[in-house]
Amino acid sequence: MNAQVWIAMAVGIAAMVDDLARRHIANWIPAAALAGGFGWQIGRDGWHGLLTALAGTVLGFCVFLIFYLKGGMGGGDIKLMAGFGALLGASLIVQAAVWGAAIGGVMALGALLWRSARKKWRKVSEALTPEQQERAATIPYAPAITFGVWLVLAAKG
Repeated sequence: MNAQVWIAMAVGIAAMVDDLARRHIANWIPAAALAGGFGWQIGRDGWHGLLTALAGTVLGFCVFLIFYLKGGMGGGDIKLMAGFGALLGASLIVQAAVWGAAIGGVMALGALLWRSARKKWRKVSEALTPEQQERAATIPYAPAITFGVWLVLAAKG
């Protein structure tokens, strides 16, 4: 495994743990992906690597931007994609986004089915706190993004 894979693994695990635990991705996580991505690309290809990282960052930021603007994703997810974009470059971040969207769709369907089943079995008297209601209304997307990136790197081999 090369440094690119190690960076993707470390950043992905940190993002998933943070998102699953708090439904939030701390800013240091995408910043680490961004720094690692630029370092990896520049170290590998010099000035051309700088352009590769920059193009990947911009494309990674923009790929899910419409979902953020419509309220379907958080800002941390967009920043995480930008960081992974620096690490992967423009061509691979698009593939990772496609995989991430597919995985996220499966996760969303599973969450809807789970919530529907829980509603049927929950007692009417059980009231959720505002924090529990917010958690129930969101789906952590860092796992989908991370697994999309990992799949692309595994396929690149």
